Amino acid sequence: MTGTAPQTDNAFRLNNGDTFPTLSAELVGGGTLNLPADLAGGWSVVLFYRGDWCPFCRSQLTDFQKHLEQFSALNVKVVALSVDSQADATQTAQRHDLKLPIAYGLDAQDTAARIGMYTSDGSDGKPTYFQATGFVLTPTGQVAVALYSSNAIGRLNAADTLGMIKYATKNG
Repeated sequence: MTGTAPQTDNAFRLNNGDTFPTLSAELVGGGTLNLPADLAGGWSVVLFYRGDWCPFCRSQLTDFQKHLEQFSALNVKVVALSVDSQADATQTAQRHDLKLPIAYGLDAQDTAARIGMYTSDGSDGKPTYFQATGFVLTPTGQVAVALYSSNAIGRLNAADTLGMIKYATKNG
């Protein structure tokens, strides 16, 4: 794929056991998401998606939405974040009837510097966005899984994530 080469200026990536950095973003429908504080007390999934325009991202979000009751039954919170505008994030949530919290308006470079994710290089004519990145966090806000994609594919899916959390909670 040309025009979307990842920027790799980040000197680090979050590793298993690292505490997830503090991050705040506005939510579709109102309010603010404060990570990792709002997720404390139970396992959680944090999905950074490229934007409303990305079909792979929309597929991932709908996959997690389809499994949301299973996550809720395990006391697992799932949240999604992007650089999208409020209008685009709202469109994503409405178009796919997403009930999981959707945060928007993040600054790609600032977020990438704190999280360690890849970003677009802007050569595709779109504003800079981050590449798909996903985390599974422990109840104490520590990284249990970090999955960094350098382009459109390579991301968490709901079934594997559910299986991993079930295994981790059963086997400590």
